[in-house]
Amino acid sequence: MRPLLSLLVLLAFGPLLAADESARRFLKKPDSWFATPEAKKVAAIILSYQTDAGGWPKNTDTISKAYDGDRAKLVPTFDNKATVDELRFMARMLNATQDGTYRKSFDRGLAYVLSAQYPNGGWPQFFPLRKGYYDRITFNDDAMVRVMTFVREVAAEKTYAFLDAKTREACHQAFDRGIACILKCQIVVDGKPTVWCAQHDEKTFAPAKARAYELPSFSGSESVGIVRLLMSLEKPSPEVRASIEGAVTWFETHKITGLRLDTEKDKDGKDNRVMVADPKAPTLWARFYDLKTGSPYVCDRDGIPKPKLADIGYERRNGYSWFGEYARDLLAKDYPKWKQAHR
Repeated sequence: MRPLLSLLVLLAFGPLLAADESARRFLKKPDSWFATPEAKKVAAIILSYQTDAGGWPKNTDTISKAYDGDRAKLVPTFDNKATVDELRFMARMLNATQDGTYRKSFDRGLAYVLSAQYPNGGWPQFFPLRKGYYDRITFNDDAMVRVMTFVREVAAEKTYAFLDAKTREACHQAFDRGIACILKCQIVVDGKPTVWCAQHDEKTFAPAKARAYELPSFSGSESVGIVRLLMSLEKPSPEVRASIEGAVTWFETHKITGLRLDTEKDKDGKDNRVMVADPKAPTLWARFYDLKTGSPYVCDRDGIPKPKLADIGYERRNGYSWFGEYARDLLAKDYPKWKQAHR
């Protein structure tokens, strides 16, 4: 695929803003930057988007202009990378300035994160709960993995040394409950652990449906982030080791070869995503695999799974990430490194 077309495909896949107009943009700045007038100006704008519940909304430019609308319309979530990066930003502002405004914001946000966790260890997509698929344990777009990574940072990293030991221990325990939840959600087939669905029932841990085209399934995408999180554990238990090995085996046996994801012009001159036969194509994985057959599928808004990308309509075919090299680096780099370290 030509570079320009590759860029267009990436933009079509992502639900995020065209530019990264969020706190995330500034997290690689040196600590000294967070004491500057520029940082304080950005912080004031970010603070204006913090909801009364403590979290931040998604898909929103939270750094260009202060929010002056109806605060009831700001909906906090963990979806699409919302909330956790804003909290990282506030922690660094506090360390650089010792301004209590940032401490208050951080404390509210951390309380939001911890309150949102189910007793069984899972996190929903939205909190307060909204009913529907928003309440499912959500791995979709790495939501729960990002939250867990954050609470682990808060429990251990010096950036958060301003917190008392009790609060940091609460974050440590939240992380451990999250790991236990991940293990309970892993789909087991014939007694063998495989991978995960993008979302799981918050009571039964079973694979669950989200939007009409996001059916209960094996996830070839979100499962990658989960495995990497499990691999990051310093002293993996036998259960964690078995979980990782089972998932890696599943990825190995569910590769898609001989097909290349490409973009071509359709009869109306519009870019159209297609699968092209190519024996030299890089290995792909599907976003979804059928729970009964293990076969990859795509799906339109009618909720009927189809075997081929060409079988669904233009809008979903070109507006969603159905295939990708999701597990390439996991299998080629991450797993061998982990295996070597945990002989």
